[in-house]
Amino acid sequence: MHVGLLYSRIRKDEKLLLTELRERDHEVTKIDVRKQTFDIAAAPAAFDGLDIVVDRCLATSRSLYATQFFEAYGIPVVNSHETAAICADKVQNSLALEKAGVPTPATKVAFTKETAMDAIEEFGYPCVLKPVVGSWGRLMAKIDSESAAEAILEHKATLGHYEHKVFYVQEFVEKPGRDIRVLATDGEPIAAMVRSSDHWITNAAKGAETDVFDLDDEAMALVRKASDAVGGGLLGIDLMEIGDSYTVHEVNHTVEFKALDDAVETDVAATVVDWLEGKADAAADELEVTA
Repeated sequence: MHVGLLYSRIRKDEKLLLTELRERDHEVTKIDVRKQTFDIAAAPAAFDGLDIVVDRCLATSRSLYATQFFEAYGIPVVNSHETAAICADKVQNSLALEKAGVPTPATKVAFTKETAMDAIEEFGYPCVLKPVVGSWGRLMAKIDSESAAEAILEHKATLGHYEHKVFYVQEFVEKPGRDIRVLATDGEPIAAMVRSSDHWITNAAKGAETDVFDLDDEAMALVRKASDAVGGGLLGIDLMEIGDSYTVHEVNHTVEFKALDDAVETDVAATVVDWLEGKADAAADELEVTA
């Protein structure tokens, strides 16, 4: 298998994948998107012979454009552009989950400070304001009062980028000091962990403590349903516990898994590569049928 690894920085996650691929004698072409150009008419020579491409771009914009190009060149890419586009935008993410009947936090979207304030007042305090594009828990705000809401909305309204003019307001979910991250391939869970913190944001990138989590039947069913809702692929699916049940608050498409790999006994990179081999084989079979 000849794998293209699309990246902008080689982190521990990418090193784990590269080590596993090379130990299996797969050929790997590293593609630094900061140095690569893409032609609308034909694939660059550097992409010759690729069986599959794995998108590990840090920047959402690069991920969305690069995946479009690989699909235009007829080179299988994971995750697909469709999945990346849905997962990269919290509005599209929430709409996809809601449409698929996946339990997800109540959410409202507004385009002015005044209508955003109306949405916040409807939820009551506390509620949560999130950027429509972002990761690692950045720029999220728990709003505890009217004065805090006014200050945050004013701040966002003065920022230059249009995305800050999209106010994504969500109910505050009382979770038990933790959430659950599940890594799944086309809806099949590889492993899961809890991320625990005294802070209301429980991302591992924010310093949350991690530990293995055993999924029950309900959680596994929600993982499959959430994966299907966004088009499948290699995904990080985040759940919160509400009493004896769950809500899915986000699906991530360029998911990091180094913290999960440290928390569980499963060899995460090996399982991901198993799946990549199957995807590449399936793509090759499909190409033979259509040739």
